[in-house]
Amino acid sequence: MKLYFMPGACSLAPHIALREADLPFSLVEVNYQTRLTEGDRNYLEINPKGYVPALELADGELLTELPVILQYVDALAPEAALLPQPGMGRYRALEWLNFIGTEIHKSFSPLFRPTTPEAFLKPGREHLSRRLDMAEGHLRQHRYLSGSEFSLADVYLFTVCRWLGDQDLALATWPALQRHFDDILRRPAVRDALAHEGLTA
Repeated sequence: MKLYFMPGACSLAPHIALREADLPFSLVEVNYQTRLTEGDRNYLEINPKGYVPALELADGELLTELPVILQYVDALAPEAALLPQPGMGRYRALEWLNFIGTEIHKSFSPLFRPTTPEAFLKPGREHLSRRLDMAEGHLRQHRYLSGSEFSLADVYLFTVCRWLGDQDLALATWPALQRHFDDILRRPAVRDALAHEGLTA
């Protein structure tokens, strides 16, 4: 398998997942500015959507959309228990995967866009903060998003929380989120993925 990624982007989540699952894969970096891969291929020819992550399977199929890739990795390595077994814990993990993707991750988009008018940045950060407040409240009561079990939802939350410093938002504003972030950061697969992307926490 090949994972197309950009360092520090949301593709970090499936990168971590693949390492947690101990599956064989290779990394192909995509340049953010040029949309060219390491081998100077036009990434749009590989993935017309133009964004990462994309996972190229052994048979040549291309899988896109982060939550789907995470669930695919879980299905390939059920022994790694990257999502809870069928039941309410699993539905909670999927519920959080959806919330992070549609509410937290999406809220960063206008903040990263250089064309966003200055007048929209402050309300944009406030909107993001309210979404993070919801995760904070949940994590005050639970170690992980699905309850007592680590899951790929935690990996996704860790990934987006790395971006807060770029928006002048201190993770320490949310003590439970900070505790959760530090907990996930201690996992060997997370440290390995960060190192391979040339990143620090």
